[in-house]
Amino acid sequence: MYGELSKEILESLLETIPIEFSVLDENDKVLAWNKHETRVFKRSPGVIGRDVRNCHPKKSLGKVETILKEMKEGKRDVAEFWIDLPIDGEKHKIFIRYFALRNKEGKYLGCLEVTQDVTEIQKLKGEKRLLD
Repeated sequence: MYGELSKEILESLLETIPIEFSVLDENDKVLAWNKHETRVFKRSPGVIGRDVRNCHPKKSLGKVETILKEMKEGKRDVAEFWIDLPIDGEKHKIFIRYFALRNKEGKYLGCLEVTQDVTEIQKLKGEKRLLD
């Protein structure tokens, strides 16, 4: 990253970007997340510092473990999938991505889990220019 951001700007940026994310350390412990009040997948503040395996349904746990194992082994940097999820009685397309966090030497530091409701994005047609 070029430049520097104050803590206030960084916190505002992380709450404003149109995604929700969770950050894990190299031992699969939950460090932080954004959009606490509006998350698709809600988490209790008590999750901070706990193993991420406690945050996922059992049916997906094996896949999450495989993704994290492959990231640690350097076999994978990204995993992407999407699901249809009912929200307020309507089907929403939820795009979920895992990104390995690595330092400049390639050492695994943890994982970034990104969730985005892409339902409205899928409806885009043609063009809309700035301020149209």
